[in-house]
Amino acid sequence: MTGSAKLLVLNCGSSSLKYDLFAPWAGDAEPVRVATGFVEGVGQGTARLRHDPPLTGHRGPVQEVEAGDHEAALHVVLDVLRDDWAGLEALGAVAHRVVHGGPDLSRPAVVDEAVLEAIESAAALAPLHNPAALAGIRAVDSLWPGLPQVVVFDTAFHATLPAAASTYAIPQELARRHHLRRWGFHGISHQYVTARTADVLGVPADRVSLVSCHIGNGVSVTAVREGRSIDTSMGFTPMDGAVMGTRSGSIDPGAVLHLGRTGLPPDEVEDLLQHRSGMLGLCGDSDMRRVRERADAGDAEAVLALEVYSHRLRSLLSSYLGQLPDLHAVVFTAGVGEHDPALRAEVIAPLAHLGLQLDPDANAAAVGGDRPARIDAGGTPVLVVPTDEGAQVAREARSAVFGPVPQ
Repeated sequence: MTGSAKLLVLNCGSSSLKYDLFAPWAGDAEPVRVATGFVEGVGQGTARLRHDPPLTGHRGPVQEVEAGDHEAALHVVLDVLRDDWAGLEALGAVAHRVVHGGPDLSRPAVVDEAVLEAIESAAALAPLHNPAALAGIRAVDSLWPGLPQVVVFDTAFHATLPAAASTYAIPQELARRHHLRRWGFHGISHQYVTARTADVLGVPADRVSLVSCHIGNGVSVTAVREGRSIDTSMGFTPMDGAVMGTRSGSIDPGAVLHLGRTGLPPDEVEDLLQHRSGMLGLCGDSDMRRVRERADAGDAEAVLALEVYSHRLRSLLSSYLGQLPDLHAVVFTAGVGEHDPALRAEVIAPLAHLGLQLDPDANAAAVGGDRPARIDAGGTPVLVVPTDEGAQVAREARSAVFGPVPQ
């Protein structure tokens, strides 16, 4: 890979393939995305492709495609990229978002056999995601043998958690044997948002302290001190912490044991807490836009669901404020965080006594923009910062090959 080569970023989910193609860049320039899209329903019969053409600002139509596995999905992506934006022969590398690096991988790495083995070993910690990432890596290798590939890990940003934050209060020999600790997730997003916030506030990236609230279908809150993650709400799995679209978030372990004693097998308990809980369990709907519409219409279940959701977020945010005496900002990001002013107000309004206060007009205007926006009314800055995991993976991949890009 050279600074004048294109970079393809892949994010392989259990049944999806997201992609971003970046133009050549070098030095301290920001990566420029020239195409993006996804294939959903991989391995589930007829899949769906949406390709956003390069630099048009318009979303492409969703079309049905055949993608029986990730290699077939990658062929679909390459075909549409070749048709829509010629020049893949100048591709210099492929970078992959990998959910879990396990105990051995906490930095971006160029793929070799040792890296593949480590990702495979960590698959027990991320059984839905790491195998999909491995499938993507192998698909690229089958198409372009010898093309450099780089892996960037969602857990890496949280490798700086102090032992007091990452350690569970269980027998430590057992914890070490089974890698039972707080790993944290959404790290690529939190890292990107941290750097963007530092830039907006004019604070050196290694000095900024903030609380980053990544609120999408999955939700995590992270405390960042001097540019490093020091606490985060997701734990051994992404099920911990805040209430999410279909995940329960934190729940008394005794309640889980009680479910087991009632006769529910472990797999069914996991499915319950992972796929049938959260907002879906509270009100039968995991789409926050629909929940908001129902609550505004007076639906009692939806109103309670939003109250539970914002209460948990507010509790996490408040607990992290106490760990950051030099707080620079509170930041909202991701799909819900960037698009739901009412939720931001529900989380922040009761915290005025802690120096947090929103400007109602600025908050209402900050919906779906592509630039960071301040929404506070003075005091501690509160920002909405659009996340861009693809761009962060691209930067990290380039750094793995050439060294850090200057900030």
